[in-house]
Amino acid sequence: MKSQRNVMRFLQGKGLILASVVGCALYLGYRIYASQLDAAVLRQETLEEAIPTVAVIQAKTSAPAETITLPGNIQAWFEAPIYAQVSGYVKSWEKDYGAKVKKGEVLAEINAPALDAQYEQAKADLESERAKYALADLTAKRYLALRENHAVSEQSISVQVAEAKAQAAKVRAAEQNVRNFEALMRFKTIVAPYDGVVTVRNINVGDYVNKEGTLSSPGAISNLFTVADIHTMRLFVNVPESFGPFLQPGLTAEVTVPQLPDRKFTAKFLTVARGFDVNTRTAVTEFLIDNRDEALWPGSYATVRLTAPVDQNALIIPSSAMVFQEHGAQVAVVSDEDRVHFKPITIRKILDGAVEVTDGVSKTDRIVNNPSAALLEGDRVRIVKPAPGYDLVAQEAPEPEPSTQSAQAR
Repeated sequence: MKSQRNVMRFLQGKGLILASVVGCALYLGYRIYASQLDAAVLRQETLEEAIPTVAVIQAKTSAPAETITLPGNIQAWFEAPIYAQVSGYVKSWEKDYGAKVKKGEVLAEINAPALDAQYEQAKADLESERAKYALADLTAKRYLALRENHAVSEQSISVQVAEAKAQAAKVRAAEQNVRNFEALMRFKTIVAPYDGVVTVRNINVGDYVNKEGTLSSPGAISNLFTVADIHTMRLFVNVPESFGPFLQPGLTAEVTVPQLPDRKFTAKFLTVARGFDVNTRTAVTEFLIDNRDEALWPGSYATVRLTAPVDQNALIIPSSAMVFQEHGAQVAVVSDEDRVHFKPITIRKILDGAVEVTDGVSKTDRIVNNPSAALLEGDRVRIVKPAPGYDLVAQEAPEPEPSTQSAQAR
């Protein structure tokens, strides 16, 4: 019995040792497997981390219309500087700045004593020439009456007849001289050339004026008045070459002026100078603005918004997607195999935060936005979606605002 118990104890101890060995072997195998698995995961993660991540966008089609903002100058439909045609002193002025006048209405009176004296002299000269003509005509008739009796020679008759004709011509010349002075006398009264508004008055009572203007102070030569017809205003704008084809009848512009910032006016195309300034590459373009309420003033600065249809072939990409290398402007696109390829582009126009591209990209291209300088041709990349608010430029590029071209605010 005792020997059997010893055998049982020996077998139990040997079993425990064997179990311990097997357990150790299993644990060691598990640790080796786990280590290999961790190494594989780490290797995979390392390889994935080595692939650069990029955010991609797609080009957008440009808007069907393009709007540009240009400075403009507003002028009256007619604007006439009025000068004196006679020399004298200002007797009175009847209209001040801003006065509304009708055609022919008196603006000022000029006292011209020298002209008055010349006019009286011309009338006296006319009377003298008429008296001389009457005598010459009478003498010629008497000589003609004596022709039948042969009392005077034909030579004498011809001389008297010619003298009468010469004197008649002198009378006509004297009459014309009087009419000339009468016309000048009418210029003593300065009148409005048409219905309008007085925008300038440069005279005061007692000022000496002549054809040069006001001479009351040295170096102050100027016109007496300026009258402007403002029922319709002319708008002059220097339009760039790119808008040249659209400057046709039917084109309208939206106009604002500093003194009325909340009001918009509609200007209608009138004409364009068919030639560009070689210095600015712009053409002077004229528009018309209805100003029956006289809200606009001549000489106003205007902000002009022009809208015209544009070529739909252009695409818009954010400027942050461009890459500048020795080959010029390029973009990095991602192929179907998620590899980078650099494509040259042709830029037509630079916008706010974006550019218009006419060649080099298509709407289906996956364009890398904010590409890293470390990206090289053929590199494999991983596309990710940026966190909201991180990449604002990757959002849809803003399209140009359509022209309101609203009617004049009422």
